[in-house]
Amino acid sequence: MPNKKKRRIERPTIHPRNRYSENPPDFAALASLYPSFQPFVSCSRDGRRSSIDWTDFNATRELTRVLLHHDHGINWWIPDGQLCPTITNRSNYIHWINDLLSLELFVRSGGGPAEKVRGFDIGTGANCIYPLLGASLYGWSFVGSDVSDVALEWVKWNVDSNSHLVELIEIRKAGDGLPNSGGDVESPPSDWDKNGYHGPPVLVGVVGEDERFEFCMCNPPFFESMEEAGLNPRTACGGTTEEMVCPGGERAFVVRIIEDSVVLKESFRWFTSMIGRKANLKALISKLREAKVTVLKTTEFVQGQTARWGLAWSFMPPNRKAVASLVPEKNNCSFMLEGLPRQCGAIQVLKAVELFFLANCSSCKLDLASFIVSITVSQEHVTAILRDDQFNFDESAISQHNSEAPNNSCSEENMCFRVSVFEQIPGTLLVRGSLSNKNSPISGSFSAVFQHLEEALKKEFTENAIKGAELELMVPAVCPEGQ
Repeated sequence: MPNKKKRRIERPTIHPRNRYSENPPDFAALASLYPSFQPFVSCSRDGRRSSIDWTDFNATRELTRVLLHHDHGINWWIPDGQLCPTITNRSNYIHWINDLLSLELFVRSGGGPAEKVRGFDIGTGANCIYPLLGASLYGWSFVGSDVSDVALEWVKWNVDSNSHLVELIEIRKAGDGLPNSGGDVESPPSDWDKNGYHGPPVLVGVVGEDERFEFCMCNPPFFESMEEAGLNPRTACGGTTEEMVCPGGERAFVVRIIEDSVVLKESFRWFTSMIGRKANLKALISKLREAKVTVLKTTEFVQGQTARWGLAWSFMPPNRKAVASLVPEKNNCSFMLEGLPRQCGAIQVLKAVELFFLANCSSCKLDLASFIVSITVSQEHVTAILRDDQFNFDESAISQHNSEAPNNSCSEENMCFRVSVFEQIPGTLLVRGSLSNKNSPISGSFSAVFQHLEEALKKEFTENAIKGAELELMVPAVCPEGQ
């Protein structure tokens, strides 16, 4: 009898370049060096373990101050009530951004590899933690924005207290107008208030038209109310209403960043944000695909029992070798089509798969006997598929594209895979993709291509099926009447 035990999934670990990945802070040792930290440290009877009370704001603030001074040479302080950052988690975010910058997915406009990195911190807070860490760890320059006068006052104090970093960090009040940039920035679309965010400017209205940044980053307000923010009794990191709360919570705030990024797509190489709830990732990723981003990345940040997620995207045109440098995440992908009308079976879906790839002049071979479509795509085809979110499932396109599509062999330069369709139960089909040549230089795009196929088929079949009898009129070639 086969072993049905679930495979244990290894949880992501702290970033390998994080200085605390192999050597966590020794509270007892730090207390011996910093007498002000001593009252907050408790030691076990045998003296081997030391800890602090994580529900004590004064303890977490003093720990942050001590770690920044001891390990990073940074002088730092915040008043009571302001958000106190955890150094380990914030360092993970900084190191991940450095990973993104190191990918070199995009063609540089100038300056070469030694070009100085300039970042933008959305809502830097009184702690100014990201500019301080980024400047200290990598020598990056920053613009940090905030709306609170108290926060901006303490940001200035924290920056001015570090003479070796002061020239790298500029502070800007959001809502005070644009810097001198030689032009106006496009205004936000009038329907943006529909996403639930009604706060001050985020990027549009804060970033000048002629300004250029390698990235922006953000620790968004995670909650919809201060009552919700206080539901976790195990930590005491402080935080003002401006830092913790916005209508619609973090999803609404990040949606605003996404909408701003559409306007400012040429101003940033990478747009990024930390995400506090994994449930929000799927909705935000769908929003990004609607915005037709060229690259989308996610990661998980781990610190003790706390998990956060990173979301990054870009509109920059990729380097021709960018897709080739990726490693395939999966060799097999699958999804379900559910709630289908009776007349839409495996054959109709297979024909739709064929149309999807023929629309981009890919080479396809449909085998109805085996319920398989064999597909060969080049790098140019991959780029076209990932850029185009509007698919017309029209059978008249078959003859047109059959004459245009080259008969590409499954060579080393091309990516070859098969898509098969299986009926699970009436009205439910399993669509499965299998990568044939995982050593292809463009095989890293397989998962993204298959995800675009999934979105197109679900929109064509599942969403239209909900509309009832209109399906046959809307897609006559895919679901012809009487079949």
